[in-house]
Amino acid sequence: MPTELETICDDFAFLDEWEDRYRYVIDLGRELPDLPETARSDANKVRGCVSQVWLQTNIEPATNPPDSILRFLGDSDALIVRGLIAILFAVYNGRTARQIVETDALALFTELGLKEHLTPQRSNGLSSMVARVRRDAELAAVG
Repeated sequence: MPTELETICDDFAFLDEWEDRYRYVIDLGRELPDLPETARSDANKVRGCVSQVWLQTNIEPATNPPDSILRFLGDSDALIVRGLIAILFAVYNGRTARQIVETDALALFTELGLKEHLTPQRSNGLSSMVARVRRDAELAAVG
């Protein structure tokens, strides 16, 4: 059974036009689970994004800290950004801290052709979201 990330990559390969891919990203954002109002805190706010973006990291500790599992919740006030968050979560959600630190999500966004179609502000925001997830993983990895 394909993973959510494999499905997203396959769907992108199937869609030829950027407008179709854009709508697909927005649809992914619409499917993102709602973020509890309590998680819309300053601590969860991602700096460097033009839109309002919140990421909440939940860590399932392990005996060996790099093996701790990270799970994420997130939201944005922009539909396209919600879609980018959904793809980001497909890359990182449920992975170990070690796997997250070793995975370059920005390379995947480039491979999907997303980075070249994002405005510089959105691209910077995406980089800020990836940096936040990786930072949280690095902190979890050291226990």
